[in-house]
Amino acid sequence: MAGSSSHHIRNICVFGGSSPGKEKEFLESTNHLGQVLAKRKIHLVYGGGSLGYWGGVAIAAFLGGSQVLGVVPEALTKGDIIGKTIGEEL
Repeated sequence: MAGSSSHHIRNICVFGGSSPGKEKEFLESTNHLGQVLAKRKIHLVYGGGSLGYWGGVAIAAFLGGSQVLGVVPEALTKGDIIGKTIGEEL
């Protein structure tokens, strides 16, 4: 790239699934992503819940000190479809 940029990402939105899937490596990768976000002090916005890929990123980011905001559609708040939202819930 020509020139340098002084922009710093402060927030990131992650779209994933609430299912853990069948590939252990994918779930491990979400945990690693959450750790990297926390280390770089990047805040996370995600689909809410504590299950699956979304949950893996959110838990690791939250435990690492990032601010975490789960945006949960009302239809998913009934029952225990997605688990408990990590951080704040909108």
